[in-house]
Amino acid sequence: MSVRTDRAGSRPAHHLTDELLVDYAAGALGEAESLVIATHLALCPACRTAVAALEDVGGALLEGLAPAELATGSLDTVLARIGGEAPATPRVERKPPSGDRILVPEPLRGYLQASLEELPWKGLLPGLGMFEIATAGKTRKTRLLRVKAGTPMPEHTHRGSELTLVLAGGYSDERGHFVRGDIDITDDSVRHQPVADSDGDCFCLTTTEAPLKLTGRIGRLLNPFVRF
Repeated sequence: MSVRTDRAGSRPAHHLTDELLVDYAAGALGEAESLVIATHLALCPACRTAVAALEDVGGALLEGLAPAELATGSLDTVLARIGGEAPATPRVERKPPSGDRILVPEPLRGYLQASLEELPWKGLLPGLGMFEIATAGKTRKTRLLRVKAGTPMPEHTHRGSELTLVLAGGYSDERGHFVRGDIDITDDSVRHQPVADSDGDCFCLTTTEAPLKLTGRIGRLLNPFVRF
């Protein structure tokens, strides 16, 4: 398997929207979207700086709020709960599995039990593999995708929002070129056919609000049988 891990000295060119930055900084997103965004932040200094600035603004606003009155006995209730809690389990930092050729940043690394190359990939279509990641929430699906070098994805559109983060390799479509660290934000207004770069397999982390809708003559025939 051919793997291209990164562009030398490069930084992501495709970033989060202002709305997603604000929602993430405010803690308003679910686990699936937060996982993709936090992994992007580990690879993108620009978005990381923007989130830090938003968090500073949020902290300053909270400091300016007048203190609220607590109900009688609130302090006693909190202290009782603290005293009755079991000691927190120390967090163990997982090291990348030996032989991992692709550097997987936290927090994604903590969700995986093996390197990207060693995961039990499920074949969806020729040249396309999938590994599902369990995240909270019933509506969104979170997956890793592995697309063989030079392989075109099926032409498709979206029944809801989708966030895609490139972890290794890259792909192109009508809107541009996406490589490691880039985040691609799509919805039902986007109809495209991404094609993996020819010089290495493409690995992506995605979260989708609903299954993709395959388009084109062949895609429409496959829709009842292939759902991802």
